[in-house]
Amino acid sequence: MNAAQQIAERRIADAWAELQSQSNQGIALQAEANRLAFADPEFLTRPETRGIRLQLEMLKPDLGQAEHGIDNTVVVFGSARFPSPEQAQIELEQAQLSGDANALALAQRQIRNAHYYDQARLFARLVAGHSSERRRAERLFIATGGGPGIMEAANRGAHEMGALSVGLNIVLPHEQNTNPYVSPELSYKFHYFALRKMHFVMRAKALVAFPGGFGTLDELFEVITLVQTRKSKPVPIILFGTDYWKRMINFDVMIEEGVITTQDLSLFTYADDAVTAWDTIRVFYGL
Repeated sequence: MNAAQQIAERRIADAWAELQSQSNQGIALQAEANRLAFADPEFLTRPETRGIRLQLEMLKPDLGQAEHGIDNTVVVFGSARFPSPEQAQIELEQAQLSGDANALALAQRQIRNAHYYDQARLFARLVAGHSSERRRAERLFIATGGGPGIMEAANRGAHEMGALSVGLNIVLPHEQNTNPYVSPELSYKFHYFALRKMHFVMRAKALVAFPGGFGTLDELFEVITLVQTRKSKPVPIILFGTDYWKRMINFDVMIEEGVITTQDLSLFTYADDAVTAWDTIRVFYGL
């Protein structure tokens, strides 16, 4: 770093140090015309500066991932509400002791769905195991929404293999605390869904959608639409859990009504186990 750069960075650091010092002294933060614009939270959160905030949410994760060599990702979506088998078993035992019929029915459903957690974890281990033997430029990194459930399972699988994994979290009223298995240096938090989804797509070489709710559907159809309209290159799009997805979405009705074509069904495939999902990606890229 040359002297000019050191001086510039010192000035920026001084601006933030002054702001922090004010906070530490318990001085209420007020809008201040004399404060540097980039060190003025009130200014940065005005409606008129939304464009700047959008640009920052685009730039920060982009630069951070580039610095760590994250060029190619396998994105894993799915419900934040599916527990690990261990947690599901604990909840079942508690429900059995309580004698509450509703709690027992819920716990039994959680036991049934916990296998998706295991499969997401195993899938991520397969991806990370393959990539550990490749040059950094050829590696595939797991990327998730960074939250609990299926997201946690995928980050956990990568973590267990000693691999970096990405978490693109978002501020929500519930469900979206960052799971402990995301690599800390690749853990990002978003305000805007649009920018978060853009980051999912930018580096994605495959998408695996486990059963999930509105958020999973939103992210899944965003990618399908981008590929269908050729805004993005074709990538493997895997619907994990054939029974769930075929009960959830009747694509045949869409064909019958002429809103999609039979060719559109080739945009995605189904899988019911981690090995099949990983083999789909391997065959697609000739790995």
